[in-house]
Amino acid sequence: MLRQHRKKNELRQIEIIKNVNLYAEGSCLIKCGNTHVLCTATVDSKVPDWLKDSDKGWVTAEYSLLPRSTPTRIVREKNLNAGRTQEIKRLIGRSLRAVVDLKKLKNFQIIVDCDVLQADGGTRTASITGGFVALYLACQKLVASGQLPRMPINEFVAAVSCGIHDGQALLDLDYEEDGTADTDSNFVLTESGQIVEIQATAEGEPFDEQAFHELLGLAREGISELIDIQKKAIRG
Repeated sequence: MLRQHRKKNELRQIEIIKNVNLYAEGSCLIKCGNTHVLCTATVDSKVPDWLKDSDKGWVTAEYSLLPRSTPTRIVREKNLNAGRTQEIKRLIGRSLRAVVDLKKLKNFQIIVDCDVLQADGGTRTASITGGFVALYLACQKLVASGQLPRMPINEFVAAVSCGIHDGQALLDLDYEEDGTADTDSNFVLTESGQIVEIQATAEGEPFDEQAFHELLGLAREGISELIDIQKKAIRG
């Protein structure tokens, strides 16, 4: 039986520990239950070639599952542009750029690396939530050092998974729940409630609009709580 110790609208235990990397301009370890992701943000004074001579900076992301992040060892990925990894790193990059004024980041590129130390479902959503904290901390340093005149981040952003399992909408699925869900979805929302991205799939029977709105409502609750945790971590 699933959800013996969590309500349907209850997040897993969330912890964000900032400044866990000695060298990165911004870093954090995010723990969402048994999913743990190390997020580091690197500031580069060189923007991509296609942005040279423009008035914009850039934010991009990388994502990887470490070999023993799963119950059995997975082969270390040689090609980081393959399949699922490419899809997830693009999602993380889009999500972070959605809340950044790239003109205020002029002449800088920030690369956010999300390395999954331990996977138990929701690795992409944890990467977005933790990746934003690492990005924010890096931007804070640029402003504090006088390299940027003002903060380029417009508002907070976070992500969470939701799903329908045995006819019940659930927030923040772990691996077991995700693997047996009838509907699986990921929501990326800003602090003001704006939608950045929604990924929703019927794994079995199609779902109706009412079910979708129930999932969206759960996601809004969860993301509001996640953003509170992000803010506490950054202030801490």
